[in-house]
Amino acid sequence: MTAAMTTESAYQRCEQITWSEARNFAYGIRLLPPAKRRAMAALYAIARRIDDVGDGDWPDDRKLAALEELHQAIDSLASGKLSDPSDPVLVALHHAASEHPIPVPVLHEIVQGCELDVRAVTYETMDDTVRYCRLVAGSVGRLSLGVFGAKPPVVVASASAGQSQQESLEVLADDLGVGLQLTNMLRDIVEDSTMGRIYLPASERERFGIKPGGWEPSDNSAELVQYVAGQAVMWFERGLVLLDHLDYRSRACTAAMAGIYRTLLSRILADPQAPLRGRVSLPASRKLLVAARSLSGLRP
Repeated sequence: MTAAMTTESAYQRCEQITWSEARNFAYGIRLLPPAKRRAMAALYAIARRIDDVGDGDWPDDRKLAALEELHQAIDSLASGKLSDPSDPVLVALHHAASEHPIPVPVLHEIVQGCELDVRAVTYETMDDTVRYCRLVAGSVGRLSLGVFGAKPPVVVASASAGQSQQESLEVLADDLGVGLQLTNMLRDIVEDSTMGRIYLPASERERFGIKPGGWEPSDNSAELVQYVAGQAVMWFERGLVLLDHLDYRSRACTAAMAGIYRTLLSRILADPQAPLRGRVSLPASRKLLVAARSLSGLRP
């Protein structure tokens, strides 16, 4: 029988995964106090595991079976149970959820987004693409909010009648996730297309002269990139209001992560041909500068 994993060892493993795999998010997570940093590492590790299933070399039926097992593991965590006491990611997440009001069932949305990838689902309208963004990235924002909490008193100008303050904060976290994911889609547009994944909506691709049913860049492709980048700017502006409602360290973490993607987006807007040539990235020195600026309280 496999021995149970200690909580400390489980968190150490999640942090190892985060520091080695989180190319951008690690810069922000490191700015958190220890307890929140460990909880965020656990969230990153489970999200990384889900993504690895979708991006792996298994046949689709095996991927879908593995994702169903993840659904079951999440159900166990949501009920306060641990399906595998030897699994460091599950052990760490189980402990994190006992220490922070993490909405564990939201993890199902990340799995659902991965299932859409495995099935090579395409998207007809920008609203369809945004719904996908909410599944795979807005969900991460809402999960993270469970770790961050909010500084009291919370007054959210965007709260509508009958909407609680917490619900309104979740909307802001969700909106920020959409901005991040649209940027991610543009950054990886060539790489994703080689995997048969086309996230930009068919209606917009057709409007900009791309043949239906695929991704074959046309003379107007840079205009499509610029259009989607403009949509991402809008979502960033909406979501970044969340920073005003977070404590200092949580704000710095979020600002660092969002700032790195916002800087990527600025590069794409300045040269919309760039993501058509290959993956757009930032040097580590630039990411460190963005993280340092976030500590000053500046909004990305």
